[in-house]
Amino acid sequence: MSLFEDFSRFLETRLEEFMRKNPHLELQALEEQLREQEEGTLRLIADSQLQEKKLQDEILSTAQEIQRWHIRIEKAKAANRMDLVKPAEEYEATLLRKGNQLWGQMQGIKARIQKAKELQNQIQQRRQEVRTKAAEVAAARSNPKTEQSGETAGWNKSNYKPFTGPDSLEDKFKRWEAQEELDQMKRNMGR
Repeated sequence: MSLFEDFSRFLETRLEEFMRKNPHLELQALEEQLREQEEGTLRLIADSQLQEKKLQDEILSTAQEIQRWHIRIEKAKAANRMDLVKPAEEYEATLLRKGNQLWGQMQGIKARIQKAKELQNQIQQRRQEVRTKAAEVAAARSNPKTEQSGETAGWNKSNYKPFTGPDSLEDKFKRWEAQEELDQMKRNMGR
């Protein structure tokens, strides 16, 4: 397990170094994260609005039911049917409690929607800042006075193909390293 953790840490370190050396890629990754967060926030807003609509319908239904029972209570009182009045009043009170609970839930959802909209606005502002910074970095990179790093050439390519055949990258490195050793040996012998 330790070998895997060491290797994992090594890869994370290399990725962090790579991203620091290539700020345009870091900005691309950040912009992608912000886009995903914005999509998640929009889904949360849509889901919450759907819940709010359901609660509104349920509150309206409960209010209509309370009104119906209130009329019944008044009729029972007018007819002097006290045996019906007391249970009807208790049921009406139960409906009022239910209505209050639904109202409280709806207020909570409205607050959640408001906070999610504020978050969405913050994310949009941050995305705009990142886009502006990315445009500045892109302009600086495309400026002929600045050197273009060859390090990032493979990052933006989506169709990675490993090197194969006699001219593979591994073979090129082996030949270069062997030539370096040979040159070093010649220098050592010439001393």
